[in-house]
Amino acid sequence: MSQPQRITVLGATGSIGLSTLDVVARHPDRYQVFALSGFSRLSELEALCLRHRPEFAVVPDADSARHLQGGLLAAGLQTRVLVGEEGLCDVAAHPQVDAVMAAIVGAAGLKPTLAAVEAGKRVLLANKEALVMSGALFMQAVRKSGAVLLPIDSEHNAIFQCLPLDYARGLAPVGVRRILLTASGGPFREMPLEQLPDVSPEQACAHPNWSMGRKISVDSASMMNKGLELIEACWLFDARPAQVEVVIHPQSVIHSLVDYVDGSVLAQLGNPDMRTPIAHALAWPERIDSGVSPLDLFAVARLDFQAPDEGRFPCLRLARQAAEEGGSAPAMLNAANEVAVSAFLDRRVRFTEIASIIDEVLNREAASAVETLDSVLHADARARAAAQQWLVRQGR
Repeated sequence: MSQPQRITVLGATGSIGLSTLDVVARHPDRYQVFALSGFSRLSELEALCLRHRPEFAVVPDADSARHLQGGLLAAGLQTRVLVGEEGLCDVAAHPQVDAVMAAIVGAAGLKPTLAAVEAGKRVLLANKEALVMSGALFMQAVRKSGAVLLPIDSEHNAIFQCLPLDYARGLAPVGVRRILLTASGGPFREMPLEQLPDVSPEQACAHPNWSMGRKISVDSASMMNKGLELIEACWLFDARPAQVEVVIHPQSVIHSLVDYVDGSVLAQLGNPDMRTPIAHALAWPERIDSGVSPLDLFAVARLDFQAPDEGRFPCLRLARQAAEEGGSAPAMLNAANEVAVSAFLDRRVRFTEIASIIDEVLNREAASAVETLDSVLHADARARAAAQQWLVRQGR
């Protein structure tokens, strides 16, 4: 019998990390947790370490490391606690690791995810910002190292399942006309437009179908999440922005579709549960039980579709604009959005001002060529500074 695959979970205490550990625990003969990381939920990270007994844990600072290390030693665990970005990169690229779940939210996940790619790992990509920020560099590193890149976003995983195995030859050679990226429309899909400026963070985080972290929930409410996914799809599947169409599908049962030139449209369906794409990527090209209940089409009863209203969802328009402009524009879009969403969650700006901040940053900061990781990080820093300046000017 072969040895279990050793898994590093970056972002273990978030919803994707917890779902990953749920799937892993269902198959102890196949998978073994090698390393876990957490950022703010350190008591939860300690509980996960006690359950999964990893070789390493990673926390953001030395004080957190001392506290966690003491607790683990007192419990009789030999888990070594590492610190910061360097620790994240170490457990992502460690020679003993077979697969890395990259589930750290935001720009913070870029360097460790890239470290896993450069080390040639099987990378389960849930951190969309890594590709949004550094798409060309990231995909170049994948090709150079021979890493296996498997998408975890339910939409990109659906597209991956609906494409032929040789899709890397290009979409046209394999007969693909376009990619249809589905979106739930979030909690504000039908809210009167005049009410949007006054919605609260609690309302924005109350997603009708998915259980997600606060930042991603706000992105879903603004449809920036779908805009970032559009950019990610272009890099993952070598598509032009014009080949990716967003379709609002409120039931979140069809996770995405691929339209072929012969008139065939292939779709992947399933209950809205992230354990499905996680199990698919963990076991690919095999299939394993994910713990997700079978889809009951009779209970679903109907599937609805509509075009997104870019007047209601200006973030989607801004993301497409950044995708078409290329260079550093997607990195700046992402950075401005992170600052704006954080300010909204802190009740410093209105929901509708998220798009205003991003729009101003993209218009003030000219996009440039992205040739090195430093140039990506420089663009990210410029955009964050410009977004902060907007907040200062507005007295926020």
